[in-house]
Amino acid sequence: MTVKNKAMALDAGPDAKLDADNLAYFAKCREKLGFVPNVLAAYAFDNAKLRAFIQMADDLMLGDSVLSKLEREMIAVAVSSVNHCHYCLTSHGAAVRQRAGDPEMGELMVHNYRAADLEPRQKAMLDFAVKLTEQPDKIEEADRQALRKAGFTDRDIWDIAAVAAFYNMTNRMAAAADMRPNQEYHYMVRQRMDVIGESPRAAPNKATSANQAAARRRGGKAG
Repeated sequence: MTVKNKAMALDAGPDAKLDADNLAYFAKCREKLGFVPNVLAAYAFDNAKLRAFIQMADDLMLGDSVLSKLEREMIAVAVSSVNHCHYCLTSHGAAVRQRAGDPEMGELMVHNYRAADLEPRQKAMLDFAVKLTEQPDKIEEADRQALRKAGFTDRDIWDIAAVAAFYNMTNRMAAAADMRPNQEYHYMVRQRMDVIGESPRAAPNKATSANQAAARRRGGKAG
């Protein structure tokens, strides 16, 4: 079967005639990123499903929370690492590099967050997210108490769990549909940054000219 727009292995039907809000969101992605993330292209066969995915993702990753946007991306990467989700590790690994302004830290997060130089609070947060991923039936009051001891309120614990749960869902959808990350993600933010920009769904801006040059040396293309 021909892969639809190289975004996934499933043919869920032709793209819908996108509603105004979804069209505007795609336009914002092109403006900020230079492309529409393939996960959004995969949902484009149905306006309601696309809208629900965008709204949930934006609420969790960009909405009000004591968790920083970087910390939410860290949760996404830690969960995706457990699930070996190629799509989310590539796209959210790029987002961690961008949010942290530090490609080395981003790579550590993708491979093993325990090797990264994290604050005790962040380590506790990721330990909880990973246990929720690996052993949800083993979560008990002691796990919640460990987060409280690290400085999180019960409302904060809800946010940690919500982000972890969402990426467990998206990891499984990506696996089922064999979603492929946009090539541009691989080359984004490969040099330390002085200024960290904002963009839709906490994704990084287009690759710098230095990243583009590196991509050309590798024989690939950058955004």
